[in-house]
Amino acid sequence: MNPRLLHRLDRLARNLIPIALCAILVMFSALPFYVPGYGQVAANFALISVFYWATFWPHLISPLAVFLVGVFQDIVTGMPPGLNALVLVLARTVADNQGRVFHGKSFLVLWWGFAMVALGAAVVIWAFSSALNFSLLNPVPGLFQWGLTAALFPF
Repeated sequence: MNPRLLHRLDRLARNLIPIALCAILVMFSALPFYVPGYGQVAANFALISVFYWATFWPHLISPLAVFLVGVFQDIVTGMPPGLNALVLVLARTVADNQGRVFHGKSFLVLWWGFAMVALGAAVVIWAFSSALNFSLLNPVPGLFQWGLTAALFPF
């Protein structure tokens, strides 16, 4: 094969890995585990992936790609269209802007930063879901989802 073609294919594969991983994690988070109430508190694996890639390699994950992953997550999980897309784009923006803060720091600092972003994401999802239902929803499932997502970040 032509070395130039191989180089292009390699570059294409490297650029598609972050988005493909996010899409796979969206499908993984939507898997039905036959545990009562798990769907309300399922970890947001797409948020973990977007935060990681946007912190360390933001050029590999564009805001448009993150938006499309969020719309895909909305479709797969049955959330209101655009809600997860908004949350993921906001998380990507925060991670990209604060990425230099995390470089060279311990993992605990990165974990704390992700926990704060995940808490913000949980609050935004709860607020918009409450607004769409015209009533205040119980915030406890969102807090459990935040805790599970933050706890699974190291893995």
